[in-house]
Amino acid sequence: MREASSHEEISGGFWLGSENFRAPAYYSYTLPEPPGLKEASICPGQAFYSPELSLFILRYDDVRNSGEPEKTLMDFLQSTYEAGAKLAHWDREALER
Repeated sequence: MREASSHEEISGGFWLGSENFRAPAYYSYTLPEPPGLKEASICPGQAFYSPELSLFILRYDDVRNSGEPEKTLMDFLQSTYEAGAKLAHWDREALER
């Protein structure tokens, strides 16, 4: 784990939940967390930043119950990536070739 988190990264995935958050959800985080990430505007509106978990959360039920679940999930993943990459000053042009 130390090596996996030894460099800059943005990650997203699915989580079944835990004692701290008792609902299945999609998540996204940026390491190291750049200043301003917690306040970043992300999509969709149901997504939020959890200070307890230090990551963005979008509940599975919000995705499942949306009219366009694939779009809802991709909007979440894309907007959290863009927020993290922008605030961390990543060279997106070089990364996204």
